[in-house]
Amino acid sequence: MATDLSALLQNGVIIPLQDVPSRKQAIHALCEALSVATGIGPRVIEDAVMERERLGSTGVGEGVAIPHARLPGLEKPVGGFMRLLHGVDFEAIDERPCDLVFMLLAPDGSGADHLRALAQVSRVFRQSAVRDGLRKARTVEDVRAVICKESVSG
Repeated sequence: MATDLSALLQNGVIIPLQDVPSRKQAIHALCEALSVATGIGPRVIEDAVMERERLGSTGVGEGVAIPHARLPGLEKPVGGFMRLLHGVDFEAIDERPCDLVFMLLAPDGSGADHLRALAQVSRVFRQSAVRDGLRKARTVEDVRAVICKESVSG
């Protein structure tokens, strides 16, 4: 399983800026976009992600949320990144609103690999230079440049 963020986004989606008022709408927007990328119904993705959200916060702090789920019918992991115009409440551990959202979808039977991919996403987003770069990014290419650079060096 790929744990490099640029590999996760290769067949995924990047939304450089989105204005949504809530966590549910942020998740909905990413699920809709990832549905197009994966061919899996948006409702299937959203139900799986929201089921995971009910188990506990995916807001990891510093304005970052990493909602995730495992799905049947997915052949390999895929990611979606979205920067929000205004942060929304993901019930983050530091209680800050989240404006950087990276959604990770993995195949249903990918237990340990799924956890490794989550750890890699978390490591990359822990770097303040990555967060700062993503907050300054204005285009898909800008986002890709920040993520590709940090996936290689991070």
